[in-house]
Amino acid sequence: MAHDHGHTPAAWTGSIIAFVGFCVAGAFMVMANVPGFWVGMAITVIGALVGGAMRAAGMGQAKRPQRQVATSGS
Repeated sequence: MAHDHGHTPAAWTGSIIAFVGFCVAGAFMVMANVPGFWVGMAITVIGALVGGAMRAAGMGQAKRPQRQVATSGS
């Protein structure tokens, strides 16, 4: 079961920026504009960096403690 999977400011911000980057890259790819395509891909990478930075700043999901595996008593 996921615990509040992806419902954080870091996840939303990174995903939205990456989505905009993919849209920009896709539009310029259809227009056969290579530099515009790479600008869109750079925006996508920026989305990942912003999301990671926000998570490191504490705006992401907190890590859950690891579960202990039960061992047999024999």
